[in-house]
Amino acid sequence: MNNTHKQLTRSALAIVISAIIVSGCAQESKDSAKQSQPASKIQSASKTDSSAQARPELSEVAGLVMASEPQADVYQGSKELHRSAKVMASSMVQRIVSSQHVSVSDRNLSLAPTTNDKFESVVQNGNMVAGETPVSTFSIDVDTGSYSTTRRLINQGQLPTKNTVRVEELVNYFSYDYPVPTNSEQPFSVNTELAPSPYNADTQLLRIGLKGFDVAPDKLSASNLVLLLDVSGSMSSADKLPLLKQAMLMLSQQLSAQDKVSIVVYAGASGVVLDGVAGNDFSAIKTALSQLNAQGGTNGSQGIQLAYQLAQKHFIENGSNRVILATDGDFNLGITDHQQLVDFVASQSKKGIGLSTLGFGLGSGSASYNDHLLEQLSNKANGQYAFIDTLNEARKVLVDQLSATLLTIAHDVKVQIEFNPAVVSEYRLIGYENRLLNRSDFNNDAVDAGEIGAGHTVTALYEIRYNDSHNRLVDPLRYTATESTQIDDAKVHPHTANEVAYLKLRYKAIGEQDSQLITYPINREQQLTHLHQASDDFRFAAAVAGFGQLLNQNNYVHDTDYAKLITLAESAMGQDRFGYRHEFVQMLKTASVLDKQVLMTEPETRWVNQ
Repeated sequence: MNNTHKQLTRSALAIVISAIIVSGCAQESKDSAKQSQPASKIQSASKTDSSAQARPELSEVAGLVMASEPQADVYQGSKELHRSAKVMASSMVQRIVSSQHVSVSDRNLSLAPTTNDKFESVVQNGNMVAGETPVSTFSIDVDTGSYSTTRRLINQGQLPTKNTVRVEELVNYFSYDYPVPTNSEQPFSVNTELAPSPYNADTQLLRIGLKGFDVAPDKLSASNLVLLLDVSGSMSSADKLPLLKQAMLMLSQQLSAQDKVSIVVYAGASGVVLDGVAGNDFSAIKTALSQLNAQGGTNGSQGIQLAYQLAQKHFIENGSNRVILATDGDFNLGITDHQQLVDFVASQSKKGIGLSTLGFGLGSGSASYNDHLLEQLSNKANGQYAFIDTLNEARKVLVDQLSATLLTIAHDVKVQIEFNPAVVSEYRLIGYENRLLNRSDFNNDAVDAGEIGAGHTVTALYEIRYNDSHNRLVDPLRYTATESTQIDDAKVHPHTANEVAYLKLRYKAIGEQDSQLITYPINREQQLTHLHQASDDFRFAAAVAGFGQLLNQNNYVHDTDYAKLITLAESAMGQDRFGYRHEFVQMLKTASVLDKQVLMTEPETRWVNQ
């Protein structure tokens, strides 16, 4: 790349990032625009929602923001400046792209800078032959941290590095309008949908959807919460401790007199700030939070031990007993063996004390955000992992989805699906790479799996190829049972001959040690002819999963791109009550521009090294 092109590309990058910062990834709908309001305006911005009118006042939250600590992700740029910057950047990008002649096949880079942040590399699920391996087994996952970390990076003008995005967490960030459970003895409903896949020609997409029964916040059982807060020096930036304080205030405003709240802080040493105060003692909680300052090193292991001691001290029988860990994940002192921490929280969950993890901040100075550890801790402790990058995200997790955060309605939820080789030639599970289970684990109640909270929706997607597909990746074997033989065998069991797959789920009801089994046949009659015939939820989930696969540079996606996914997502917005889907479309568009910048970069060059 010559000097002229280098100067031009740098200018384009600067303009694009300026546009992103000015707009704050502004959303194009009225609903989503509400989310970029300052904290003091959250209440008025939410008045159109009937549920929001019943929320406690949030104005106290804004009072905790200090003048010297600006609120993260709140930008006040004008619409005119945003449009101008966007047009200028788009024009410049197109000129550079046309001058560079870089093909998509050369794309092996990312704009994400080198930091100390820790993300586990994902080994993508491969294409499986149904005649050889007909059974797929995995644990459900309701974490959402990967979505908000991806959003944070893109809002900063960076794409996540290859294979660091957990696709299932992107898909499950959104709620879907699945049927509510009709059987009071079954905590969640199950439904499936089958339509053409947008990722490859002559393939199908199978969607499995679960929805847990919901419980209004005022109907929740008593909660015993221990807030374990990181106040180490790495938490000093505005998107960490100041945002954490606001998030905890939001949570405390949802609690009642029956609840108990304790606060434990950890830095160079650990200490108790509040010891089992009533949940409605907002003044005490606010005072305690306002006195917190970021300083010292991080000994998270000692803090965790102290937090669990308080949780046990104030344990509520038949209530929700939970530690909420809020940190940037920089566990750099004390016990260095993270597996010991994972084992410790897993042992505590067996005693009825769960752990949810909230991450704050990415790539700030020498701090090391540990996405992998926070996810693993919550997975092993019957909890949920979320990354809080904005005040709106805190509201989503700790206010709008409070019931799901605090109340687990089923645990050790496992999914097993057996594909019919007489109908299906190949299949591929999209996401859930670190939640895979052995086939024998499904019936083994000693094997841990994921939890589902009140009102949670869980979605899983399989891309499948029928035996008559013209786009099969694997040829039939010559000397073993062929599809025709399998079809002949199916005649012995005519009731299964037209089944695409057989879906089985296991879960444990709260307080039970033995799992219960649910089964559902999936028939080819469910197959829709065209993708546009599928529900909004199906098409939107497909767009989100496609986005995650593009970010991970998935080797099995050939017939889609950002433009197609944007069109697909925009056609499936649904009611979008809180504007999250509109926000996603804006993120898609921004990522599309950033992806073009990657194409402009020479194969051995990163922007951060120029």
